Amino acid sequence: MSVAFISNSDCGRHDTGWNHPDHVGRLRAITRALRDDPTLFERVEQIEGRHATSEELALAQDGGYVAEIERLACAGGARLDTDTVLSEGSWAAATAGAGCVFTGVDRAMTDPAARSFCAVRPPGHHALAARAMGFCIFGNVAIAARYARTAHGAERVLIVDWDVHHGNGTQALVESDAGIHFVSMHQWPWYPGTGAADDRGLRGNVWNLPQPAGLAPEHYIETLERGIDAATVGFIPDIVIISAGFDSLAGDPLGGFTLEPEDLAALTRRLVERAAAWNGGRVVSALEGGYAPDRLAAACMAHVAALE
Repeated sequence: MSVAFISNSDCGRHDTGWNHPDHVGRLRAITRALRDDPTLFERVEQIEGRHATSEELALAQDGGYVAEIERLACAGGARLDTDTVLSEGSWAAATAGAGCVFTGVDRAMTDPAARSFCAVRPPGHHALAARAMGFCIFGNVAIAARYARTAHGAERVLIVDWDVHHGNGTQALVESDAGIHFVSMHQWPWYPGTGAADDRGLRGNVWNLPQPAGLAPEHYIETLERGIDAATVGFIPDIVIISAGFDSLAGDPLGGFTLEPEDLAALTRRLVERAAAWNGGRVVSALEGGYAPDRLAAACMAHVAALE
């Protein structure tokens, strides 16, 4: 069994400014925490992920939108919406972010026990087919699910999203594909205002689990596990892809959930156990939110250790 920490130095080129919640210090805190844990550092394989091509991004994104993002970045950047910044280095960062998740999928589909955590930015689960949203430019996890289907012939993909915000972009990008099941547990009411429990997607392949803030961690864990169980009735996934949003941690400035690093580690272990029974253990995790860098870094290390 091999657990990899996959990233790409270009992810640091996405320059949002230090006052933006998704600043480069998030990734620096994570890599510093890994370096400062010699036991985990020695156990985890560190891999430089590749870049996604424009053609690969178009598996889920509109091709014209992809070309426009490249053009705007080459022209020096732009503000894509109120929350989403595009800098000169953002094209390299965004293509690296998606490509790192592809690298994780390649590993897992070659060796089911080769699990990965992809430390990437910008995040992806709010990105729509032709529009950036909520810090997100490309839908890293949604595109990776399509990639698993097209490049590796995966018949069934399960996406589990525990970010405190609803993965509206992921839902929009995968809900027309019955071979992809999407489970999202998120705070409600909260940004982006989507993800009602009765919204099952175009093909009935979406399980939205809106939850109030401030509940006991056990409630969130049990709720997400019930959603995963419901999404896999008669649907045995060939690979599990996690949208690992650590803004579901207690104290995050952009959320009101109460999870601790050990709670997310427990969820990770339970998903790994399920995946072992489903497909030999294929799990790929990709960073989404998490805006208290020290807390984020501690939770990421607990998550990576639990992937073993």
